[in-house]
Amino acid sequence: MRSYCRSTTIPLPLMKSKPFGKIPDGRTAQLFTLKLPSGLQADITDYGGTVVRLLVPDRAGKLDDVVLGFDSAEKYAAHTSYFGCLIGRFGNRIAAGKFHLNGRTYTLATNNVPAGQPCHLHGGPEGFHRKLWSADLINRAGNSALRLHYVSRDGEEGYPGNLTVTVVYSLTDSQGLRIDYEATCDQPTPVNLTNHSYFNLRGEGSGDVLDHELTLNAAHFTPVNSGQIPTGEIAPIAGTPFDFRTPQKIGALINSTNEQLKNGEGYDHNFVLDAGKSAQPALVATAYEARSGRCMEILTTEPGVQLYSGNFLDGTLVGKSGRPYHRRNAFCLETQHYPDSPNQPAFPSTILIPGQTYRSTTVHRFSAK
Repeated sequence: MRSYCRSTTIPLPLMKSKPFGKIPDGRTAQLFTLKLPSGLQADITDYGGTVVRLLVPDRAGKLDDVVLGFDSAEKYAAHTSYFGCLIGRFGNRIAAGKFHLNGRTYTLATNNVPAGQPCHLHGGPEGFHRKLWSADLINRAGNSALRLHYVSRDGEEGYPGNLTVTVVYSLTDSQGLRIDYEATCDQPTPVNLTNHSYFNLRGEGSGDVLDHELTLNAAHFTPVNSGQIPTGEIAPIAGTPFDFRTPQKIGALINSTNEQLKNGEGYDHNFVLDAGKSAQPALVATAYEARSGRCMEILTTEPGVQLYSGNFLDGTLVGKSGRPYHRRNAFCLETQHYPDSPNQPAFPSTILIPGQTYRSTTVHRFSAK
């Protein structure tokens, strides 16, 4: 089977790196720049594998940074914002921070308490977003790419077994930022990796995203209880505020009295993608911002995507442009397996076993009209 993480290490002129500040243990993080001649540029740090900056042209060719973030590793370390970082071992929530596997109960770190109900969120307080990944710049199909590597040791955040992870960020000729994930283990363990970029296609710090038009190729979603844990139901979206099968503004129905929107304080829900888990990335979502003309398509091999409408941004975090990030100033589309899958036998399995290789690919493809 083809490995997406094998590439030549020949450097390209449009690659560069520079120091990005100190992380809490005193080591220096690096910031790597990947760039296409078209102007598309991704700045990524090895601290958390974080997409710090993503410059995308509008319809007039003007470049703007379309992701939220900070200007130093120190600021990322000081805040649990998840801006742009790699999430692991398990993206999203696990109920009560517990799961059962092969006759044993595992207890994970709990770092989130929606409605007073503790859960394990995004790999725990010291998850992959807090790790300094080993990194090298590589040549992927003639374009610049960044390969990141991390070994999560047995017992880290409560997970069983050693997990070896490689992630490659690359720019594509189709104006895309591609993310390829691979992982292997020496004991059965849950794995659900994703990237947690916050997008505003008008430009970071430029206001809310409620007028962004969103299309999701999903006829079902996974409802959640008041603690934002899936109930186990796979529910149809027809006739609900979750129906994005045709373009709908994110803010069109976000303030409705729908119980699910109340539970999530807006959109914070997993959509069950029509394409399901696929061997090659399938088009699953499109976001469009009319003022700039920017369009972002998301293609993935994953069976789900979490729509989060920036409900908990409150203006206290000031981004790299010097502007505060207020409520609903960005949205996330986190490609993934479903939340709480280790406790939900009806959901697609997230258990990786020795001898298998976890593989996942997501592409963010940009254009303007």
